[in-house]
Amino acid sequence: MNSIKKHRYRKMCIFFIIIAVLLGVGIVFLKHPLFGKVASGERLERIKQSKNYRDGEFQNLSHTPAMAEGVSYFSVIKELLFAKVEEAYPIDSIPHVKTDLTELPTDMDGLVWFGHSSYYMQIEGVKFLVDPVFTKNASPLYGTNNAFKGADLTLSGDMPRLDYLIITHDHYDHLDYTTFRQLKDKVSHVICPLGVGEHLEFWGYPSEQITELDWYETTKLKNNMSLTSTPARHFSGRSFKRNQTLWTSFVLKAANLKIFVGGDSGYDTHFKMIGEKYGPFDFAILENGQYDYKWKYIHMMPEEVLLATQDLSAKRVLPVHSGKFKLANHPWKEPLEKVTSLNDDGPRLHIITPKIGELVDFRNENQVFESWWKQEECK
Repeated sequence: MNSIKKHRYRKMCIFFIIIAVLLGVGIVFLKHPLFGKVASGERLERIKQSKNYRDGEFQNLSHTPAMAEGVSYFSVIKELLFAKVEEAYPIDSIPHVKTDLTELPTDMDGLVWFGHSSYYMQIEGVKFLVDPVFTKNASPLYGTNNAFKGADLTLSGDMPRLDYLIITHDHYDHLDYTTFRQLKDKVSHVICPLGVGEHLEFWGYPSEQITELDWYETTKLKNNMSLTSTPARHFSGRSFKRNQTLWTSFVLKAANLKIFVGGDSGYDTHFKMIGEKYGPFDFAILENGQYDYKWKYIHMMPEEVLLATQDLSAKRVLPVHSGKFKLANHPWKEPLEKVTSLNDDGPRLHIITPKIGELVDFRNENQVFESWWKQEECK
């Protein structure tokens, strides 16, 4: 074998060794518990009985492409990685308030938003936590999607003892492995969509501590409250195979308060149906952020948030899914700018805009909030 052939042979060997090493690392990485576990046994059999489960996966009520017509995954990934977006990140710390949840009076009915879709609720002394992500990353790859400064101050250790931990779906920006492991000893009960309980048991939560709901199923809570799972238009998955667990919204009903917990959802007729069947609502929490016309079927645009609020007949609406992570190519403050501007020019709904960590009083419909995203220090 001459020297040229030997050189080519060595290069080829090195190439295949690198590929083999990368594949090995990938296989080992995908076995990390953060990816969760696919349902099996009795849980899988229950999933197969769901009216929302067909052809080996959960389905939306309406046909829901992941991408809009004419849009390719390659173009989306390319844009997310390389497109330059002005004000994609705040220059300085986002305005925030540190509310001590352990010191809230038991008769205080309120909510504290922690950025993105994580928030704490206290109603009639019952403590709820929804979709908590208290690590600084909304991705399985450490350091690839860090929280904005000022939106990363609340930690699992700040939580009081929780009566209910509520999960809307199993995406990383809603179901964080590290956070759930840290919270385990503080949680009395978890309520989640079908299939998600498999992840939780894999992470050490006992099965008797978990209630999984299909759409339209209701579970009774403390103090004669109830939580009903209702449809959303989205998808699920923590690895390559999608839609093996359900995604949901919830209707939380107390004696004198009715709340719509929206989760992630594209706009569709289900909002009107939920409003007619379960509304009107005193309070709605709706996603407003990480949107793009390219994936318009699975995330609402700001104008659709207003339509959904009207469909639900909600007295007040809290727009979430923004303010903490960059998961789409829009300026970081655009979601709140757009939804409030469109509302001022149109329906004049009651949109509330608390700072991260600021206490929202459910009983005070006249509570006033600042347009904090306009403050100089976060421009």
